Amino acid sequence: MNLRRVNLAVRLFIAQVLVLAVGGLTLALVAGAVGPRIFHEHLGRVGGEVSAEARWHVEQAYASANALALGVGLLAALVAALGASVYATRRIASPVTHFAHASASLADGHYDVRMADPGLGNELKTLADSFNTLAGRLETVEATRRRLLADLGHELRTPLATIEAYLEAAEDGVAVDDEDLQSVLRTQTARLHRLADDIAAVSRAETHQFDLHPVRTAPTDLVRDALAAARPRYAGKGVLLRSDVRPAAHVDVDPQRMGQVLGNLLDNALRHTPTGGTVTVRVTGGANNVELAVVDTGPGIPAEHLPHVFERFYRVDTARDRDNGGSGIGLAIVRAVVSAHGGRVRAENVPGGGAMFRVMLPPVGQAQV
Repeated sequence: MNLRRVNLAVRLFIAQVLVLAVGGLTLALVAGAVGPRIFHEHLGRVGGEVSAEARWHVEQAYASANALALGVGLLAALVAALGASVYATRRIASPVTHFAHASASLADGHYDVRMADPGLGNELKTLADSFNTLAGRLETVEATRRRLLADLGHELRTPLATIEAYLEAAEDGVAVDDEDLQSVLRTQTARLHRLADDIAAVSRAETHQFDLHPVRTAPTDLVRDALAAARPRYAGKGVLLRSDVRPAAHVDVDPQRMGQVLGNLLDNALRHTPTGGTVTVRVTGGANNVELAVVDTGPGIPAEHLPHVFERFYRVDTARDRDNGGSGIGLAIVRAVVSAHGGRVRAENVPGGGAMFRVMLPPVGQAQV
């Protein structure tokens, strides 16, 4: 029999039968070698004269009883052990077989498959948990991939359709004002350029393919420059932009990259804050970190979306974000840049309405937050 072609349950059963057989043979050999010697020693201690015939009958009686006892005992032990082996084999082989089937399903693209705890110890529980974590991450990656393809298709379709419409009009001899044509072409090509730049930026950020030039910087300087750059856009929409700056330690950051972080957060807050609302940039300092927070008075973020807002191309409200020009990449860049500085970023809702994005950076002289 080629054991490589036999399934796990049969191999485990064969191994246990071999163990039982070797154990039984060893027991018989030991009993046969040791038992008679001990018997003769005790027989020699019997007081009085023992005839040879009586001694022979006693020895035969002992040998028969010993053989019968060993035979019955070994048979009973073998039956009980085989029953226990069958049960143990099935218990062990079942989760392994299930794991094999689940792995095959995962390889076929069924990312919703999960494994239950088999209840056979920490090792198999750890294996099941690791498999479920892997499946969950693959499911998230696949969902992001599908969303990415759908978003790219939508982002490309609109400008291409507009350009195509003007070209068809020109081919059909329809008069098109040159200024209108130039304006449309510039707007749509700019949209395509922005999409290409966003994709390249998030790819560089998440693979850390950008150069950081950290210098000792005051958080107030970062906030002042970011607010100065964003005020015209906020004034155009009628949203109040203000700051709440408290004493905080300096940070070792690349001012240009951190300016990009604050700019993306402010743009995100502006898109989701209605006219007449307020966006506040706060700076606070603690013993272990310096926190920069952007707080808006918009509708907030649904709880089920909070864990995903920093993923590439993730949109809480797809239609609204597209209409307002969001590509779903800005927050992914924020997380990548902040992580490259040894910091952390979080999104949460504000009691009473609104969302808050918190950037926590290590102060000067501290490697990690």
